[in-house]
Amino acid sequence: MNLLTPFQYSFMIEALLVGALVGAVCAVLSCYLVLKGWSLMGDAISHAVLPGVVGAYMLGLPLPVGAFASGLLCATAIGWIKSNTRIKEDTVMGIVFTGLFAFGLVLFTKVETEAHLNHILFGNILGIERDDMIQTITASVLTLLVILFMRKDLLLFCFDAAHARAIGLNTNLLHYVLLGLLAATIVASLQAVGIILVVAMLITPGCTARLLTDRFDHMLLIAAGSSVLASCLGVYVSFFINGATGACIVLAQAALFALAFVFGPKHGLIAARKRLA
Repeated sequence: MNLLTPFQYSFMIEALLVGALVGAVCAVLSCYLVLKGWSLMGDAISHAVLPGVVGAYMLGLPLPVGAFASGLLCATAIGWIKSNTRIKEDTVMGIVFTGLFAFGLVLFTKVETEAHLNHILFGNILGIERDDMIQTITASVLTLLVILFMRKDLLLFCFDAAHARAIGLNTNLLHYVLLGLLAATIVASLQAVGIILVVAMLITPGCTARLLTDRFDHMLLIAAGSSVLASCLGVYVSFFINGATGACIVLAQAALFALAFVFGPKHGLIAARKRLA
């Protein structure tokens, strides 16, 4: 076995392509989430899609439909509870997503055929089926197109919602557009890394890029590049070590973040110590 052996298999080529696409989508949205301070929202919705996935499986519906509906339910419930109580948003997120995730686990234990659903929890990018691949590509491309079309409005909303409201933007609409994009991205990522690890793909690339630049346009490019690199590297390495592919992708992203944290030219640990010296 040599270093080019993985490229001799069609399933590896497909996994690399899907991983790169999913990584790019997650990275772009990650920048907006980091800027908005919504990292926990990504965690909440990624876990809250489980009951929708299991429910769709039990009803014979497409799994992405159930996942998307459950994700939107979580986001709407968080907004409604926050607006009608004195509880802070991060606390509400914790309550809602743990409750929905627990409900999904209960349903999960009642499903007799669990093999397919395990792929939703942990990802199965190396064994992704053709229909699932088409769904992933479609959701990813649509998400990227919406972000591209509304990028300026979303940027202003994430950076300063009060200013966005003052100049006439519909911030309520932008709020739910961002939530919808988050739910769609999670659905697109389910087959790649699964529910449990998708939150890392939605947070780490944006954090890595934030350590390397202060300009948002550069942040988008760096986040996308690092995420695509980590996705391809994770898929490639998992072939040789026979490890969980989703976990390898996340570990590669964590390694890139660690490098940026230590060696970042502006905000890295070494640079910070030099400024203090």
